[in-house]
Amino acid sequence: MTIIIDPQGSGISGNMIIGALVDLGADTSKLKEVMETSAGIVGDVDVTFEKINKKGIDSIHCHVEILDKKDHVHYTELVDKINALDLDEDVKITSLNIFKRIAIAESKVHGKSLEEIHFHEVGASDAVADVIGSVWAYYSLNLNEEKIIGLPIAVGGGQVKTAHGILPVPVPAVVEILKGLNFVGGPVASELATPTGCAIYAELCDEIREFIPQTKMDKVGYGAGRKDFDHPNVLRIIQSKDINESDRIDVIETNIDHLTGEEIGYLFDILLDAGASDVSITPIIMKKNRQGSLLKVISKKSKRDELVDLIFKHTGSLGIRIAPNLHRGLAKREFVKKTYEIEGDEYEVTYKIGYVNGEIISERPEYEDLKKIANEKGMSLRQVKELIK
Repeated sequence: MTIIIDPQGSGISGNMIIGALVDLGADTSKLKEVMETSAGIVGDVDVTFEKINKKGIDSIHCHVEILDKKDHVHYTELVDKINALDLDEDVKITSLNIFKRIAIAESKVHGKSLEEIHFHEVGASDAVADVIGSVWAYYSLNLNEEKIIGLPIAVGGGQVKTAHGILPVPVPAVVEILKGLNFVGGPVASELATPTGCAIYAELCDEIREFIPQTKMDKVGYGAGRKDFDHPNVLRIIQSKDINESDRIDVIETNIDHLTGEEIGYLFDILLDAGASDVSITPIIMKKNRQGSLLKVISKKSKRDELVDLIFKHTGSLGIRIAPNLHRGLAKREFVKKTYEIEGDEYEVTYKIGYVNGEIISERPEYEDLKKIANEKGMSLRQVKELIK
């Protein structure tokens, strides 16, 4: 499956992303709870979802009402507060990556370090709700397992009043966040692309294309913007069925001959946590018959630069090889949840199912689900696997 985020008509914002994901099936009751609880780290909010019509397009509007407005929050303080939330680690990590994109953009615009940066609009409770709500909905629909394609963003034009005064549209932070990505001015003299929406888009998209690729549409969700124009102010997210079984990846390699086993193991964890699709180590013989290792990392394009920086930092390597845009064959994949009763308790286990030409070639339970059961019941993984056969 391929997911296409289409902000060509009316730009993008956090609440528009949430609305579109709700239209695709995200659970509103759970999402409301997550958003209101998470926003509470900087201020109370009330979240509502409403189906509305924008110039002929039925869409979902996510409204976040700020109930109490607190002072601005520093970036480092926000990081600590998000880390303390009771959320899945993937949701927290991705949310923190999004806020880091915003903080880096703000630091460049204002000439300050990350430690000095504090947020006004993007650190308010509604922005926290938008970021964490978007990410939670994304993971709840298992979109992290799919390829995400972004189309060019309409950023609008004119001027906008901000905490830093009147600024041109797109505002400087948006320009920084969208460096290297496709965007276009208009079609109205109004701010269409917010820093929050652009940072979520930049973090989630694996690839940016000018046009929708050849595909078979399965579902489409529409998220409504707050403003009304002469055109539908909506963001659409298209869920499509892949028509080919190929993907593009980057392969990052470097030779290592000076790290201990513990340091290599630590590097594995660092790279996987940062979004590497796979990490492997192969023993090799280097020049002068030195024993060494070949580190190979498979990466989506959007994660490549961050992973390269981490490899330089943690290995001290003087050279890293990158083979970009390699094609790999992919089996069709879907995730199915099954419920089992084990010693009086019910557990949900996610299975990854692979298809080739419509035929199932593999059906494997996810390791994290098995690990949870094993830890709670004091069993081995092998015992758990036997119980769920």
